Amino acid sequence: MMVISTPVGTPFAPPPAWSRMLLGTVLIFAGVFVLGDVMVATLISAIFIGIVAIIAGAFEIIYAFWTKGWGRFLWQIFLGILYVAFGLTLVSEPVSGALTLTFILGLLLVISGLVRIFFALRHWSERGWTMLLSGVLGFVAGLVILAKWPMSGLLVLGILLGIDLIVHGVAWLTFSWRREVRAA
Repeated sequence: MMVISTPVGTPFAPPPAWSRMLLGTVLIFAGVFVLGDVMVATLISAIFIGIVAIIAGAFEIIYAFWTKGWGRFLWQIFLGILYVAFGLTLVSEPVSGALTLTFILGLLLVISGLVRIFFALRHWSERGWTMLLSGVLGFVAGLVILAKWPMSGLLVLGILLGIDLIVHGVAWLTFSWRREVRAA
């Protein structure tokens, strides 16, 4: 049996260009596929998030038995039960789960947008305009989601997933093409 070892601090060789291009292309097609039916993608996303929450909650409960002290034990059991309950709700009621997740996302975008606007104004001399732009965009996106809610609840998660997959795929293709141009 031959063992290949890499010395500590030596970077791994990047994957071949064709594999990066294939990954980018697959991600772009997946994003287009998701955008083809964003409602189904939203419901699948809600179910997937629910399954992940159930698994995380189960691990939190199991881990609680290794903690010392009743306070920490009870706190971790409580958190684990919350995760499992949240996950079960998403899995059993994906429509209402998607609506809830989208509403929370809209609220978080509004709040984080306001916080970024505040920090931009406080730190204007340190390129505050970029933070202001980011804050305004986040705030407006949150308002749009909340203004169109509950209908936006069946669309937003799928749209965000589709866009993310496409952008991720383009990033991989760009990375691959840049490395190929540099190597030539």
